[in-house]
Amino acid sequence: MEKEYLEFVKSRKSIREFLMQKIPDNILHEILECGRWAPSGLNNQPWKVCAVIHPTVKRMISELTKYSGIIEDAYVCLVVFYDIDKGYDRIKDILGIGAFMENILLGVHAYPNLGAVWLGEILNQKEKVNEIFKFSSEKFELMGVIAIGVVEEATKQTDKKPRERRSLDDFVEWF
Repeated sequence: MEKEYLEFVKSRKSIREFLMQKIPDNILHEILECGRWAPSGLNNQPWKVCAVIHPTVKRMISELTKYSGIIEDAYVCLVVFYDIDKGYDRIKDILGIGAFMENILLGVHAYPNLGAVWLGEILNQKEKVNEIFKFSSEKFELMGVIAIGVVEEATKQTDKKPRERRSLDDFVEWF
């Protein structure tokens, strides 16, 4: 069982092409529930999520990034913010939000027909993203967007190229 879980974690990858198909609400809730259980300092859970399904809002977001096609093709985009009022230590809070986002990606990965990608390039336009949601920049800071959608089976089959990772010896020192 442990080895299966380790292989599950290592097999997660970013998916950038989606079919135009609905994802049932109960599945989206389960995925968000995975995020909810992420660790955070003092259990402060300093995240705020705008789950965007409406095509007009997705288009508004997509106009702020070079990855517009990914955002528009995804069924839902989770726009993740740092809720500054819930925070207590910026670095610890941002680390917790990273764990939250990874938990969501793993939750998506648990569904064989779904895929997701964490988009960070849009952070260059975080003030404009805040304007879309009428969020004050003093209270909410954009952390990224997770695009989620149904994956075409053919895409999964053709995307079997080996993935590269640094060796452990390249970044681990044992003492």
